[in-house]
Amino acid sequence: MIRRVGPPPVKGQKYTQRSGAYAILPMPGGVLLTGQQGDWLDIQLPGGGIDPGESSQQTLHREVREETGWAIAQPLRLGAFRRFVYMPEYDMWAEKLCTVFVARPTRRICDPIEPDHVTLVLPWAKAIDSIGNDGDRMFLQRYAAGLA
Repeated sequence: MIRRVGPPPVKGQKYTQRSGAYAILPMPGGVLLTGQQGDWLDIQLPGGGIDPGESSQQTLHREVREETGWAIAQPLRLGAFRRFVYMPEYDMWAEKLCTVFVARPTRRICDPIEPDHVTLVLPWAKAIDSIGNDGDRMFLQRYAAGLA
């Protein structure tokens, strides 16, 4: 069973299952993250939903490139968590199944392609304090402590 992180599902609410792949990207001096600008800067592990016909690793490469502009190598699966959220950009209640990898950023190839995304490199402690969701934070803490 995949561990739930965050609030439980709302009783009576129907959820669409949405699988995704996300990356911890260690860099000298910290970790490479994405920030999504809106009413506030939502700091996240780069990643997103798996498109039909894509593997989780294909998704990881695509999403990291779209959200940060970086190419990656050697993705290694660390684990998974699930969370129940409302996704306003899709007007959808989702049970997100989030698979987390660690990968090596190899080179910056472009600016972020995703609208309203910025690339950040934060020291580990600041990244853990700033990350926007509890599942991402849990995996960052485990990785930083050498437990993942």
